[in-house]
Amino acid sequence: MEDLKNYLETELKKLDRGIVATPETREDLEQFMKASFGEGWALPMQLAMNYGYKIALENVQIDILK
Repeated sequence: MEDLKNYLETELKKLDRGIVATPETREDLEQFMKASFGEGWALPMQLAMNYGYKIALENVQIDILK
C-alpha cells in the first residue's frame, strides 16, 4: 500500500510541472473553458475529464497488478 501511495504522490506532482497547468478545481476548469471558448465546450470538457479519469484508473490498476 505504501508503494501505491508513493506512486500516486509522484504522479500528482507531475501534473504541476507540465507545460499546461492543471486546474486545482473543476470550477477553475469551468471558468477557463467559459472565458476561452464559451458555453459550447461543456461536452468536450466532460469527455476530456472522463478520459483523464479512465487513464488514472488504468495507471493505478497497472501499478496494483504489477
